[in-house]
Amino acid sequence: MMAAPTLSPRWIDGWVLASIAVALAGFVVGLSWIPGVAAGVFPTVSWSWVGGLGVEFAFRIDGLSLLFVLLITGIGVFVLAYAAAYAEKPGKRRRLCLLLFAFMLAMLGLVTADDLITLFVFWEATTVISYLLIGFDHEKASARRSALQGLLVTGAGGLAMLAGLVLLGAEAGTFRLSELPAALADTDLSDLTLSLILILLGCFTKSAQFPFHFWLPNAMAAPTPVSAYLHSATMVKAGIYLLARVHPIYAEHELWFPVLTVFGAVTAVWASIQSLRQTDLKLMLAHTTVMALGTLTMFLGSSSPVAVAAASTFILVHALYKSTLFLMVGVIDKRTGTRDRRLLSGLRAALPLTAVAAFTGAFSMAGFPPFLGFIGKELKYEGALAIAEEPGMVIVAAVAANAMMVAVALVVSVRTFLGRPSDTDAGVAPPNLMVMVPLLLGLCGLIFGLAPSLIGQTIVVPAATSILGIPAEIKLALWHGVNVPLILSVVTVLLGIGVYFALDRLTAVMDRIGARFPISGDRIYDVVLKATLDGAGRMTTAIQGGRLTVYTGLSFAVVGLVLYVGALGDDPAVWSAIRLESLMPWEIASLALMAVGAALAIAARRRLTALCGLAAVGVGTTLVFLMHGAVDVAVTQFMVEALIVVFVAAVIPKIPPFESVRRTAPQRWLRGTLAAFVGLGATLALLRLAPPVDRTVTSFYEQASVPEAFGRNVVNVILVDFRALDTLGEVAVVVVAALGAFALLRGRRVSRRPE
Repeated sequence: MMAAPTLSPRWIDGWVLASIAVALAGFVVGLSWIPGVAAGVFPTVSWSWVGGLGVEFAFRIDGLSLLFVLLITGIGVFVLAYAAAYAEKPGKRRRLCLLLFAFMLAMLGLVTADDLITLFVFWEATTVISYLLIGFDHEKASARRSALQGLLVTGAGGLAMLAGLVLLGAEAGTFRLSELPAALADTDLSDLTLSLILILLGCFTKSAQFPFHFWLPNAMAAPTPVSAYLHSATMVKAGIYLLARVHPIYAEHELWFPVLTVFGAVTAVWASIQSLRQTDLKLMLAHTTVMALGTLTMFLGSSSPVAVAAASTFILVHALYKSTLFLMVGVIDKRTGTRDRRLLSGLRAALPLTAVAAFTGAFSMAGFPPFLGFIGKELKYEGALAIAEEPGMVIVAAVAANAMMVAVALVVSVRTFLGRPSDTDAGVAPPNLMVMVPLLLGLCGLIFGLAPSLIGQTIVVPAATSILGIPAEIKLALWHGVNVPLILSVVTVLLGIGVYFALDRLTAVMDRIGARFPISGDRIYDVVLKATLDGAGRMTTAIQGGRLTVYTGLSFAVVGLVLYVGALGDDPAVWSAIRLESLMPWEIASLALMAVGAALAIAARRRLTALCGLAAVGVGTTLVFLMHGAVDVAVTQFMVEALIVVFVAAVIPKIPPFESVRRTAPQRWLRGTLAAFVGLGATLALLRLAPPVDRTVTSFYEQASVPEAFGRNVVNVILVDFRALDTLGEVAVVVVAALGAFALLRGRRVSRRPE
């Protein structure tokens, strides 16, 4: 006999209660903004961040931001409360709730940011925190793999998006999101193509659009509250939010409509097909999230006010029913110990309140009246008909995806809770709090469906207006009469019921097709990741072979290439100011001394001879400093050269002779050629930078040396006063190097052979 649900006070914890209270306070503040935002008054606050680059820590609340703020905080309250009852161990409970709370703060920062760089910072914060949440059960290999996959896919997209945001801000001359449409009003849209592509990469990876759709279902390795929050109101909606935010900028670009429509349609249809193949209820719902994201992307590709209003409404619709259904599945899992739809049926007697939540959420997902999902579906079909470019493709994709959603909705409600009870009772009664949360969320979908005026002019219309950049006139209503959208809704329901009754046969057919075509995004990811790691391993083996000569050679080769790139620029006028014939005889003599010393070091067969060659190079450098009046630098150079000669001469007897080191003539001349290559590159770079000399810094130190530092030796004043901490660090480095050299000189060879 099943035990009745009991109220468990274990979730009462100071930190947990504080996070719930803050989320609730945020929701109340969001509600207080509704009248002002609906009237066109947008709260704004900003602080200077990187003033020289025009970057500000700026935030702004408009209709679109307010919609997401209410979803993030409102659903966040329910999810935090559910998570507190879901986690059994106090340590895990607190960690889960604090991570969810941090996730909420990051999303709030993202959707309210009015600066492109600020938005990116919070964007990456959601990526990192989602990595911790998906891998919450880190003792499981599947959780670690899924967390890493989500981090790599969305992180790579985020880097591409950062480049796009920087290009967009540079083109507009401002990084303020609210100022971009006006700043780019007269810009040729072809100049924004690269930034558009890069931003779309970030949005598509974040919101799991094809071909990056595979990571989101794998994220189901996270605990159920995380899945509910991630799928309904937070991370995966971030890409949709940014698409909506840049809609006024790119809507007229020639790539905007075809790219968003095609990729959104493919994602929606493919994900809805894949959802039917799943036996795990949580995975089934995860694929329906991908379908919903594809639908939103498809409608945001249009400039039609009705299509944009449909997207705005569906953001709210999807958040309510998806959080309801995920949390409902968590209750089932807690009660029965399984999420396999093949093993679940007749649960209405054991979980009556959960059954009510399941039917309210599922019927809203299916678009049955009088739920909010019905209004959203009607508006989607009306929006599809209003898309002048390709209404046929959009309608077909929407009807096909929604029909399969009807079948999924019937599976998670009718098949799971009606019929003969299954033998899956684990005897664990879920806490009442877990049962009540999805029930309340599901009832919200019913209430807003019966009274759409509560959200129409207050939330949906201001959001659509923010997306369009112009006032939107849309009225949400449960009944619009007999029209084409209603007919399409009836067709959708009939098709969905047919798919539901033929589900087992369709699943078998799809499994056979999938067996013949085993390629998937997840497998491609594995192949790419393995190839990348293998390539990195081979490159590391080749470069990091354990020989110091190879390390230094490669380092100098890279430095030389960088020097040549800088020296051989595209401005030939720089070289016209260089007069090599003005070199004095003593300057030529010092250069000749350095050249002879370098050649001697290359050709030497004994270390002492090579040391003498290097000393000659050092003396020549000292002479150059003397010729140009840098007496202090010359003295320092001479002292360093003398110390090097002394130290190396002292070490030479303790190391193997040259002959024991296999150093052939080709190797010597190869290294000599590399040295000449780097030296010539440095010379060309210095010559290019020489004319004309900017004396701004020099003049400052000359003028400030006596009155501010009371010293006439400008070099000493710079080192001791103006750069005191830098000099202290250099002295510390010299001391450490001296101690290391002393240890080497005093050290004795230790045999590593076992005794």
